Amino acid sequence: MNSPVVSVTMRRAGSVLAVATAVLLAGCAAIPSSGPTGGEIRSQVKADTSHLGIALVEVKTAGDLPVFVEPAPVFGKTYAPPPPTELVGVGDTLDIAIYETGIALFGRSAPTAAAEAVANDSSAKAERLPQVRVSDEGTINIPYVGELAVAGRTTTQVEQMVRQALRGKSQNPQVLVAIRDGLTNSVIIGGDVARPGRLVLPTNRESLSDVIALAGGNRGEIKDMLVRVQRAGSTGEFRLSDVMAGPEQDIRIFPADRISVVRAPRSFSVMGAAGKAEQLAFPTPRLSLAEAIALAGGSNPNAGDPRAVFVFRINRMPDGTERPVVYHFNMMQASSYLLSQRFAMTDKDVLYIGNAAANQPTKLVQIVSQLFFPLIALQNILNF
Repeated sequence: MNSPVVSVTMRRAGSVLAVATAVLLAGCAAIPSSGPTGGEIRSQVKADTSHLGIALVEVKTAGDLPVFVEPAPVFGKTYAPPPPTELVGVGDTLDIAIYETGIALFGRSAPTAAAEAVANDSSAKAERLPQVRVSDEGTINIPYVGELAVAGRTTTQVEQMVRQALRGKSQNPQVLVAIRDGLTNSVIIGGDVARPGRLVLPTNRESLSDVIALAGGNRGEIKDMLVRVQRAGSTGEFRLSDVMAGPEQDIRIFPADRISVVRAPRSFSVMGAAGKAEQLAFPTPRLSLAEAIALAGGSNPNAGDPRAVFVFRINRMPDGTERPVVYHFNMMQASSYLLSQRFAMTDKDVLYIGNAAANQPTKLVQIVSQLFFPLIALQNILNF
């Protein structure tokens, strides 16, 4: 038989439990949840109280799938003729060789009898001048010739200039000019490549993939690499996987371009009642919604609603403006599985699986059970 004190305690506990149960039944919406339900998201987007201009797209047919809008090209596709590879510019280092016959103007020693005999030899003699650097003013200085403006001229034109200047000073001189270290026809490449630094363009017709290959190739996975090209104050960004996939983004590289190859993996976020909530990297260059759902573990069978699968995305329009869009898939329909295979995920998408409205009573029962269990256990102990 229970004592009066225990009976009073049980009655008070029962009263507290009754009040708690009434509060829970009245405020079912206050039960902890993984996020809003599908109906709540649709109503909120349609109301759009945030004034963000959010568009809701119910994906039911192939016509509802987003159309890829190719961004405006940073660099025009109509290229001017490439500059000649033998073009001389400021900072270039030149090798100059002068061939003379008969009386040699270059490389003569004191006028001895032996020297006179060598000088009168009819065979040609070559004199290689020390390496000549093109000054900041675009000029070079050659003995017996003086200063010559060579910047912007080809090596053939420089040869003609030197030969013309030596007329009357040397007997039928022949001149050969070659660029030893060319800054004019070079680019700077850095980042995750095997050999970063200055790279001379062999033909001035190299594409972006050619230059990366000449630099030893990239050091990371192609799907994770981003290439930035700076040219004349403009900067273009290209996914390396797109560059390798087709000629559209494999642009031609010009002298003086600056190229950076950086690691920038694409990812999407998973939220709501999915198998897991986290940020996931793209495992391949292209990822469909079906694959993204599989990576996320699908809809949680205890909390998720497969009819409420949403993709939140900020579309960047060709004019540079941003347009937020929410795509809704009802995965209880067989056609949605086919459409999800054709829906391409983009970088920084948010995949949200709505909370099932039917699981709220289940959570309520679980909470009430957690409140009842200690009291029932206590009563069993006291009645023992």
